[in-house]
Amino acid sequence: MTDQLTVSVLGTGIMGAAMARNLLRAGHTVRAWNRTRDKAEPLAGDGAHIAGTPAEAVESADVVLTMLYDGRATLDTMRRAEPGLRPGTVWAQSTTAGLEDVAELAGFADAHGLLFYDAPVLGTRQPAEAGQLVVLAAGPAEGRNRATPVFDAVGARTVWTGEDGATAAATRLKLVANSWVLAATTAAGESLALAKALGVAPEGFFDLIAGGPLDMGYLHAKAGLILDGRLTPAQFAVTTAAKDARLIVRAGEQHGVRLDVATASAERFERAAGQGHGDEDMAAAYYASFDGDPTA
Repeated sequence: MTDQLTVSVLGTGIMGAAMARNLLRAGHTVRAWNRTRDKAEPLAGDGAHIAGTPAEAVESADVVLTMLYDGRATLDTMRRAEPGLRPGTVWAQSTTAGLEDVAELAGFADAHGLLFYDAPVLGTRQPAEAGQLVVLAAGPAEGRNRATPVFDAVGARTVWTGEDGATAAATRLKLVANSWVLAATTAAGESLALAKALGVAPEGFFDLIAGGPLDMGYLHAKAGLILDGRLTPAQFAVTTAAKDARLIVRAGEQHGVRLDVATASAERFERAAGQGHGDEDMAAAYYASFDGDPTA
């Protein structure tokens, strides 16, 4: 297995920056690019080369790792990277994208001779910074000696779902997992909002379900962010949650399934964003239950 790789990280937001730092800690060479260069610049202090363009970033790369907002942004960025791409380069596509987007990205990879890996990740800011993400991956055996060290550097576990990234097998699993995460986030916020409206102390609710099948660590984590006012920096932003919820709804529609909870969650996240909470943690969807400021 290759000891050291040159990895191009395109997209250095919350997740991409953390992944880049873990790649550097693992001894890999990192060439980073972000649409807003200021977000990439801090990585220079960790040893990354900051590129001015996507094409510059992917020059001489063994692996290209994309972690951008959505499928459209990813395709646009890879088109800008074309002059620097080499046939045979591994492309690990970790953006949460729609099923049709993955097919289009795989088509781009095929046209340019890239080894395409559909590789979204499960986890938010903290596990990303700790290198404890779960990587969901589908891609050819041919390039796994280069893809695997990258996945090992950013994640605690890799779940392989197949050998053809174009099937979007990994993204399908990610959307199912995210449907649960977003539903649980919505439910946590609504329960706290109802408790406030009815004059019920949240601690009474937590004590009621403690240790039973209805109790869950995720509820306490998200409720704690709301109750303690720790919504920034976001673990996973409201605007990104809204985008993912819409992807889930569309995937369901494409396959004849009506997803009422995901639809309602998307609307709540979008309403919270409209109230000014878009850059806060997705737990801030709590505020979508109120017409005004619930703390006023």
